[in-house]
Amino acid sequence: QLQLVESGGGLVQPGGSLRLSCAASGSTLEYNSVAWFRQAPGKDREAISCITTVGHVTHYADSVKGRFTISRDNAKNTAYLQMISLKPEDTAVYFCAAVRRTSCTYYPPEYDFWGQGTQVTVSS
Repeated sequence: QLQLVESGGGLVQPGGSLRLSCAASGSTLEYNSVAWFRQAPGKDREAISCITTVGHVTHYADSVKGRFTISRDNAKNTAYLQMISLKPEDTAVYFCAAVRRTSCTYYPPEYDFWGQGTQVTVSS
C-alpha cells in the first residue's frame, strides 16, 4: 500500500519560494502518475499539476503557470513542487496524490492515494 507524506510547507512572505516534497513509502512511486492539489478554506480542491510515470507534465493551472514546477525523482521515491513568486492567494493546504496509471488525470476521485497535506501560508 502506497503511503504519501508531504513536507516543506510553512509561512513565507509574498514573492518568496518553497519546495514541497511528496515522499512515498510502502511501495514504489514509479508506476504512479502524481499530482499536486491545493485547497483553500471555503474553496474547492484545485488541481495544480500532474506528472506522468515517465516525467511528462501535461498541465499547470492558470493560476500557477510560470511560477510552479512539478518534478519527480523515482530513485528517491519522491515528487516535488517548486513554487516561486508566491502570492497571498497561494495560501492553502497542498496535497499530493498518486494514481496507478501512466497518464495524468485532474479528477480527484480517480486518485488512489493521498497525503495528509501540508499548509502553505503566504503573508507579510
